[in-house]
Amino acid sequence: MTIYQNLIAGEWIGSDATKNINPSDTNEVVGLYADGSAEDTKNAIAAAKAAFPSWSRSGIWERHVILKKAGDEIMARKDELGALLAREEGKTLPEAIGETIRASQIFEFFAGEVLRLAGETIPSVRPNIGVEITRDPLGVIGIITPWNFPIAIPAWKIAPALCYGNTIVFKPAELVPACSWAIVDILHRAGLPKGVLNLVMGKGSVVGQAMLDSPDVAGITFTGSTGTGKRVAAASLEHNRKFQLEMGGKNPMVVLDDADLNVAVEAAANSGFFSTGQRCTASSRLIVTEGIHDKFVAALTAKLETLIVDNAMKSGTHIGPVVDEKQLKTDTDYIEIGKKEGAKLAFGGEVLKRDTPGFYLQPTLFTEATNQMRISREEIFGPVVSVIRVKDYEEALATANDTPFGLSSGIATTSLKHATHFKRNAEAGMVMVNLPTAGVDFHVPFGGRKGSSYGPREQGKYAAEFYTSVKTSYTLA
Repeated sequence: MTIYQNLIAGEWIGSDATKNINPSDTNEVVGLYADGSAEDTKNAIAAAKAAFPSWSRSGIWERHVILKKAGDEIMARKDELGALLAREEGKTLPEAIGETIRASQIFEFFAGEVLRLAGETIPSVRPNIGVEITRDPLGVIGIITPWNFPIAIPAWKIAPALCYGNTIVFKPAELVPACSWAIVDILHRAGLPKGVLNLVMGKGSVVGQAMLDSPDVAGITFTGSTGTGKRVAAASLEHNRKFQLEMGGKNPMVVLDDADLNVAVEAAANSGFFSTGQRCTASSRLIVTEGIHDKFVAALTAKLETLIVDNAMKSGTHIGPVVDEKQLKTDTDYIEIGKKEGAKLAFGGEVLKRDTPGFYLQPTLFTEATNQMRISREEIFGPVVSVIRVKDYEEALATANDTPFGLSSGIATTSLKHATHFKRNAEAGMVMVNLPTAGVDFHVPFGGRKGSSYGPREQGKYAAEFYTSVKTSYTLA
């Protein structure tokens, strides 16, 4: 099989490779992808550093054209790239195509944003002095992305980094190199100068660590586990490096007595179980008031009974496989923990067999959970959801906020009073009213609070806060 190589200084290199396995059919090898070394990473950082002076001063039209070309090609190939995503990560084909379209939209947005770069000219408090406030690119940006959104998250980090004039060393998650390789190939052919974008696939302990150890990396943007995020932060402080972290979530969805039952059930099912629950914004805690609790649980259980778990590429599949055997074991271990803690397994929890060998797990619903149980406090990152019964809105809000995380928070209610109060008082970076917690737009800020996020927001015009440094210049008239 062809080995898909790393891109370093504009050249495709690398011979050692690892297999990319389809979680819907473990007999299928999606491809062989280069396994980069620490030396490869150092070379990529050197190439990005060498390319920075020219790229950081490049014209905005040049950057616009390249980003626009990339967005157009991703959109034109959405079905092909969506199928590749479904095969390597396990999202259903419709979800995978939708994610691919989002990646295209992100490139389109930043193709426009590069033409809107602006600063401020203001008078000084001193006479005959002018003040200019501008933004400079940081330098070499290290990008480390997770496996759960293998084309959208790389897009929302790479596009703004290039838009604002930075150069890049990019390390995708080991489980999902294919979509990342495709994006880099598209940008390379779109006309990026050598060294501006470097791809080093490989192990986090090797490639990621070499990035963290380098004093030439000016900023690192990371999405992944909380534990790894803390290591990124510690290493970055040593180099006085700018860093941005998007980490875990244990997102609540509050369902009040006055909620529209159908709206609440659809929102909970979508955000808790679709994409196999493998979203940092997934609602894994359903906090339900007493008056609607039993009806809600019955309706949600009935909904889960209709969901088809199968091969991600098969028409009619609602939920694809878990991403790999390790994650499947994590999910099943937490299911056992939930049982031992005293929660009631109301639905699912079984490992399934299908026509093709894969990591299939029934959507799993616990009831009679408390907010102190491990299944209610620790991120599982699978289709495992707990229902917590509460007395009223006040208890629901307190329970929703009682978590070390703060990414996304939702409420299902027809009360304007409660919706307004919840938006103001939910301790999360994003709040959803009568919507799934796991659906966000590409042109607005993304990020959370507490243990979920650190640093400036991602996406939209707010991305400039991370990828640039503010400069204030004074001129005597």
